[in-house]
Amino acid sequence: MPHPLLPELETLSTQVAATQAFELCGIQLLTHMSPMTLEVQIRHSNGADVNLDDCAQFSGVLGEALESSELLNEAYVLEISSPGIGEQLATDRDFQTFRGFPVEVTHRDNNDAEHRLDGLLLERDEESLQINIRGRIKRIPRDQVIGVRLTSPSA
Repeated sequence: MPHPLLPELETLSTQVAATQAFELCGIQLLTHMSPMTLEVQIRHSNGADVNLDDCAQFSGVLGEALESSELLNEAYVLEISSPGIGEQLATDRDFQTFRGFPVEVTHRDNNDAEHRLDGLLLERDEESLQINIRGRIKRIPRDQVIGVRLTSPSA
């Protein structure tokens, strides 16, 4: 069950991120840690990579906003990071960046049955997603793709 303060923390973090040209990608309040830890993941609104300086700068701005809000009235650690990889590919930039990487594609067929395919990402264009499955190119219509996520290379 999420912490009751999480929605308010998420709203505050989203507002602060927007003022700094970032967007919030994820937030967690880890109350089992001592002191508790607020983990916030951000990315640039324009899609550019987040670096260590961006995280440090945002940490200061968000830290001040958290102190002013008085939402957290006990000791806490604030951790700012980028979302990293291992997530769903969504943007055109994601699909360009991870060409040739192993992916798992979840898609529907013409009978609306769900399937999963593993292969290497080739490209995504206006009509289809293309993956290489053991040397064979598989084209999946974009409107049938449910999700694409990075996976670990198989041994």
